[in-house]
Amino acid sequence: MIERDNAILLENIRKILDEKGIKHCKLANRLGLSNAEFSRMLSGKRVVRACYIPSIAEVLGCDCNDLFRGAGAE
Repeated sequence: MIERDNAILLENIRKILDEKGIKHCKLANRLGLSNAEFSRMLSGKRVVRACYIPSIAEVLGCDCNDLFRGAGAE
């Protein structure tokens, strides 16, 4: 279940980045991550820590819940 929720989180982050035309480097910089670290996070090779969620939502201009939209639905 956690892996599925993480996959949904990552998919939603990528989708919103693309929809809003936000550069990955802007979000990485805001999180205090290098572009390489952020890329590993988006690819699922690095865990998205809970402390990053509010900052990610703020940069993307959405609510934290929007990042998990679809999680938990069967």
